[in-house]
Amino acid sequence: MQKKLQTFLFLTTSALAIGSLTAISEKYISSYIDAFLPSTSKVDIFSRPGTIELISSEGLIIQKLGPATRQKIAPEKMPEIVVKAFVAAEDRRFYKHKGVDLWSILRATITNIKERSVVEGGSTITQQLARIIFLNQDKTLQRKLKEIGLAYKLERNLSKKQIVGQYLNNVYLGSNAYGISDASWIYFQKAPGQLSIAEAALIAGLAPAPSLYSPLVNIDLALKRRSIVLQKMRLENFISDSELSIAINSPVALEPATPKFSQSKAPFFTSHVEQELPHILSKEQLEIGGLKVITSVNFSWQLKAQEIIKQYSPPEAEGAIVSIEPKTGLIRVLVGGIDFNKNQFNRATQALRSPGSTFKIFPYIAAIQTGFKPEDVLFDTPRCWYGYCPKNFGNKYYGEVSLTHAFANSLNTIAVDLLSQVGFEKVITIANSLGIGKNTNLGKFYPLAIGAYEETILNMTAAYAGVANRGIYIKPSAIEEIRGPDDEIIWTHKSQKEKTTQVISPEVADTMNWMLRQVVLKGSGRAASLKNRQVAGKTGTSEGNRDLWFIGSIPQLTTSVWYGRDNNKEVKGSSGDSAYSWKQFMISIANDIENKNFPKSSYPKSF
Repeated sequence: MQKKLQTFLFLTTSALAIGSLTAISEKYISSYIDAFLPSTSKVDIFSRPGTIELISSEGLIIQKLGPATRQKIAPEKMPEIVVKAFVAAEDRRFYKHKGVDLWSILRATITNIKERSVVEGGSTITQQLARIIFLNQDKTLQRKLKEIGLAYKLERNLSKKQIVGQYLNNVYLGSNAYGISDASWIYFQKAPGQLSIAEAALIAGLAPAPSLYSPLVNIDLALKRRSIVLQKMRLENFISDSELSIAINSPVALEPATPKFSQSKAPFFTSHVEQELPHILSKEQLEIGGLKVITSVNFSWQLKAQEIIKQYSPPEAEGAIVSIEPKTGLIRVLVGGIDFNKNQFNRATQALRSPGSTFKIFPYIAAIQTGFKPEDVLFDTPRCWYGYCPKNFGNKYYGEVSLTHAFANSLNTIAVDLLSQVGFEKVITIANSLGIGKNTNLGKFYPLAIGAYEETILNMTAAYAGVANRGIYIKPSAIEEIRGPDDEIIWTHKSQKEKTTQVISPEVADTMNWMLRQVVLKGSGRAASLKNRQVAGKTGTSEGNRDLWFIGSIPQLTTSVWYGRDNNKEVKGSSGDSAYSWKQFMISIANDIENKNFPKSSYPKSF
C-alpha cells in the first residue's frame, strides 16, 4: 500500500514538474520570440501606408487621403451578424484555435492537391490581421513564419472580439473599400448595423478576391459567393433554415456610393493643405503615411463662408473668402470659389488679382511711420506725377483734406501723393515685410499706390492680419499640428521660429487700425459696420471694376471678401457688395467670438 502511494506521489509530482517545466518553457520561448516581433499595440492605431487624415480645428475629419480605412467601429460594437458572416466565410474554427488552425491548413492542402490549384486558403482571421497590420503579401517562407508568430502573439495579447473587430475594420473589400464600414457604405449606402443577413454575407464573400467577386463587377459570381457564405453560416448554426431561405432568395439592392471622407467637406481649403504638406514633410514621410494633420480650419465657419459666397456674389462673378487669426496666423476659413465641383481653381491662393485700394494701407503706413499724423492736411486736386494722372472715384475732389478723411473716402490722388513724398523704397519695404510682393516684385511706378499690382487674396488677408496684430506679421498657416504613425508629434505650428515678426511698431499699427475703423464708421466701408463691435477695414476696386474687395478685422479675426470674374471682365457691382457680404459672414459667426475692442489710440473717435 505504501509502495503504491509512493508510486502515485512520484507520478503526480513528475507530471506536475513536467507540466510546469513545459509551461515555463513555452512561456520563455514565447517571450523570447515575442521580443523579436512588433508590439500588438499597433493594431489599435493602424493606418494604411500613404494614408493622411485631415482634421478640422474642432476635431472633425474633413477628408482622408490615400488608401484609408475611412471609418472604424469599436470591436465591442461590431454588429453580430457581420462577425458571424465573416467567421463562417473565412475562419469557422476562429473561436477554437489560438491563432493558427492546423486542421484548416491540412484541409486546404488536401483540397488544393485534389484540384491541382490553390482554391482554398488555410489562413485564420488572426493571421490575416497580422498580415494586414505588420506584413505584406509576399509569398515567401520567411513572411509566412513571421505571420504565424505574430498570429500567436496577437492571440496572447488580444481578445477574440478585439481581433475579429480590428480585422473587420481593416480588411480590403474591393472598390476602394477598406473595412466593413467602407464596404457597407460603398455597396449599400448603409451603416454595418443596418445590413441584412444577405447583405452581410455578400460582403463577407468578397474577402478572398474582392475584385473578382465584387457585385459591381460580376453580379452572378457575387451571388454564388453569397450563397456559399450563407450555407456556411447555416452549418455553424449562425442562422436558421428560414433565414437561409429568405437570404438566398433575396435580390441584391445595390446603391453604389463613394467612400465616406474620400471627398473633402471643405475642398478649397484641403486642396491648399495638400499643396502645403510637401513643404513641411519629406517625400518619404508622405509615402509612408499614417499621418493625422490637425488643420486650422474652423469647419462650421467654412460652411457658412461657402454659403455667403453662393448667396451674395454678383451676377456671373466668382468669389473668395479668407479668414486669418491675427495672433497665430492660422487660416480659419479659406473658400476659393462658388462651386469646387464645377471649377477647382482656387481663387484664394492661386489667382493673382489687383488689390485696388486695399493696397493703399502700405503708403499710409509708410507715411505714419515717417512722421505723418491722421490730422495732417494734404491737397486733393487733379494732379500728375511724371505723366501719371490718377483720378478719384466719380471725379470728385475735396481740396484740403486730412489723411483720415482721404483714407476713409479712398482718394486716389492722396495715396499717390504720399507714395511720392515717402518714396518707393519705404512703401515696398513695408509691403514686403507684411508678405506682399513675394510672388512678383513690386515695381517702382506711381500706379502702385492704388493697387496697380497683382497679389493673392490669402497674402493680402495676412498683411491686414499683421496690422490688426499691432504690427506683428505671422506667415499664414493652414496646419496646426501633424502626428505620425505612432501618434507622435512630428511638426507643430507653435515651434516655427519664423512665426512672429514685429514689422511695424505697435504705435503705428494702432494708428492705422484707428484709421481703418473710420473707413467703416464714416467712409467707403460703411456696409461692413457691425452693431456694438469695432471693425477696422478697407474697400478696394481695381481698374475697370474687375475686382471688388473688402478686408476687415475685429481684434481676433481678419477676413477678406473678394469678387471678380475669371476672364477679368467687369463685375456688375461695387466693393460695397464685398463689404456687405463680409458683414453677413461676421454676423453668422459672431456668437463664437468674444466682443473685444482694439487697443486704445490717442486719436479722437471722429474726424
